[in-house]
Amino acid sequence: MARITASVYTSHVPAIGAALDLGKSGEPYWQKVFAGYEFSKQWLRNNTPDVIFLVYNDHANAFSLDLIPTFAIGCAAEFPIADEGWGPRPVPAVKGHPELAAHIAQSVIQDDFDLTIVNKMPVDHGLTVPLSLMCGQPAAGKFAWPCPVIPFAVNVVQYPVPSGRRCYNLGRAIRKAVESFDAPLKVQVWGTGGMSHQLQGPRAGLINREFDAAFLDQLIAAPEVLAQKPHIDYVREAGSEGIELVMWLIARGAMNDNSPKVAHRFYHVPASNTAVGHLILENT
Repeated sequence: MARITASVYTSHVPAIGAALDLGKSGEPYWQKVFAGYEFSKQWLRNNTPDVIFLVYNDHANAFSLDLIPTFAIGCAAEFPIADEGWGPRPVPAVKGHPELAAHIAQSVIQDDFDLTIVNKMPVDHGLTVPLSLMCGQPAAGKFAWPCPVIPFAVNVVQYPVPSGRRCYNLGRAIRKAVESFDAPLKVQVWGTGGMSHQLQGPRAGLINREFDAAFLDQLIAAPEVLAQKPHIDYVREAGSEGIELVMWLIARGAMNDNSPKVAHRFYHVPASNTAVGHLILENT
């Protein structure tokens, strides 16, 4: 049977993708950010999964305010790179895993979570920046990502957004689905977005190191407690875009119930106007 071997958590700052695409990763401003992922790239080479289930939020590229699914699972064989207004990122298209995606959709919907099944969907920086950070920067058309990816988009843009409790329990349902798939696949679940940041209004540029550190501590050791945190706490303490962190709870819920091994932890500010957080947990 398939099994979840690890979970990966990372911010998906669009400026990180731009720095990579424009060859600026060696500049002093960016060096410390990318240094935090050197271990991660080697770790992924040593622990390459058969499939990555990647939780992210779309930034009005696949979905607009006309139609916003709370949870959307990509079931296509391939996902093109979105043009976010300045052309698609120069990275390869993302290969999907339709068989596992369809199986997860079937299992999770039967467990009473409503998913939108998407068979045509461009993917934006929310998905491609984490892949670049963890895999390095392959050239479009000349290389491929190391394994298939199942995109899983979560609405954290337009309220109402799902609660942390709902996301954590959804992760548990995803784990059950993966473990019932009849093939010996190694699967990683990635949660992306955050950490503390606000992009508009009087608090634009807000970063809360204390909140972010406490969030990482609880994500590792007390996810059930963290899952009860109300939306207002994220908005008050981590900024309007800090609500993206509920997506990390999906990945954490997909892990085994026993304590995970912390393979890597990294935190840095600033990257653009965002706190960058990163964590790798291995199932034990």
